[in-house]
Amino acid sequence: MASAGDPPTGQRDAADQNFDYMFKLLLIGNSSVGKTSFLFRYADDSFTPAFVSTVGIDFKVKTVYRHDKRIKLQIWDTAGQERYRTITTAYYRGAMGFLLMYDVTNQESFAAVQDWATQIKTYSWDNAQVILVGNKCDLEDERVVPTEEGQRLADDLGFKFFEASAKENINVKQVFERLVDVICEKMNESLEPSSSPGSNGKGPALGDTPLPHTSSCPC
Repeated sequence: MASAGDPPTGQRDAADQNFDYMFKLLLIGNSSVGKTSFLFRYADDSFTPAFVSTVGIDFKVKTVYRHDKRIKLQIWDTAGQERYRTITTAYYRGAMGFLLMYDVTNQESFAAVQDWATQIKTYSWDNAQVILVGNKCDLEDERVVPTEEGQRLADDLGFKFFEASAKENINVKQVFERLVDVICEKMNESLEPSSSPGSNGKGPALGDTPLPHTSSCPC
């Protein structure tokens, strides 16, 4: 049990070296779809309605228990604006999972999913797992992207699909847990003593990740 003098959970997770696996995950998608809010809801169980664009890239660390394993998640929050694209795509290398997010109230963000999916295919590890997330599902009166369209696109792309809401904390934990589960499933299918992630270049290594840029992320 944490005492009053203990550092915040995120700091403890970042410093903790006692884990079985470390997974690098990326949140990608257009600006203002709610990537940062989604990450803050998951990592800190907090939500701030004010929107401030992420500058470049930022990350949080969270340790979870799945399948009797202690898994350290390094979750990167990327800027959606085009001007940051060359920065953010450099972080795709070595990522084991992606949350590709659109806003169910924003048709443009949904139309951009195909382009983001192409970037994943172009810049990431071949075996990276992807979940398509339709965020802001609490705004039903403002919805312009039907659930069925999101599911159909995910099926076409071969991705898992969730609708979620960072504001109302709907499916946030479930999305991350499902992504971790599918990564574990894929590892179990292909894992050999010489090909564990990061061991000899066959899998993604956390050392592939550049240092983070400064970010303002209270959105």
